[in-house]
Amino acid sequence: MGKKSSGIYKRPHGKWAVDKYVDGKRLYQSFDSFEDAEAWLTRALEALRLERVHGTQPQVSFDQAAGRFIEENTHLASIESYAYHLKAVMPFIGDLLLEQVHAGTLQAFVDARLKAKKSHKTINLSLAAVRRVLNLAARVWRDPESGRPWLVSAPQIIMLPLVGHQGPPRPITWDEQASLIKELPSHLRAMALFVLNTGVRDDVVCSLQWDWEIPIPELGISVFETPAENVKGRRRSKLVVCNSIAQTVIEEARGRHPTHVFVMKWHHRDLGPIQTMNNTAWQSA
Repeated sequence: MGKKSSGIYKRPHGKWAVDKYVDGKRLYQSFDSFEDAEAWLTRALEALRLERVHGTQPQVSFDQAAGRFIEENTHLASIESYAYHLKAVMPFIGDLLLEQVHAGTLQAFVDARLKAKKSHKTINLSLAAVRRVLNLAARVWRDPESGRPWLVSAPQIIMLPLVGHQGPPRPITWDEQASLIKELPSHLRAMALFVLNTGVRDDVVCSLQWDWEIPIPELGISVFETPAENVKGRRRSKLVVCNSIAQTVIEEARGRHPTHVFVMKWHHRDLGPIQTMNNTAWQSA
């Protein structure tokens, strides 16, 4: 139990509550821990102080802030992942003001994802996306008229433990590979075989071009020099080495298309409707 703090008390059922009047305004909220309650009260008091000094705090909802983040970071290789994880939290915190988003209000999201059998790592990725938006709102984004930050301070977002909650990685078996290939539509089977035998990411196999090929006749194989913009992190190019199976896939694809190795019926996953500052509704993809 934490030390007593003015305006914070423990309820009979074990939760902590903030109930305090400041300048005639009631500050009231319920939390699972004393630390969360104390942190929230500290931020609320600071927000009131700044309001007295500089004027009203910008009223920005989390979905507006998330929309701005997506708009400003379409260049990131990981933007699809961010969009997926931010979209997952919208039913729980999308309508809340930034100052209302914290560990307590995120708990319903965490509980729902755990109930849906999502891994701790997957849940943490969503929490990390929320944390990044809140940090930008507190440190970078400002109201154009008052110059005040969108958020007084970013709260601590508590991650779930990973130790003991992750299965060890393993290669798929030959039977599993055969079952996977069998279930895929014909235009994806060659791509899947190439991925399984080279370990490349989706952006590489979707974009693979004949201009990237470097034949090695001494070994009877090819390597592909993938440009940095198609590599995770986008820092440097990467060589993709073909084993005998991957090389067979390449030879079967040769001549089908003048520029790309694989002729696809789809390309990158669509981000779906992304909210903008003028459209505050996150829609279902």
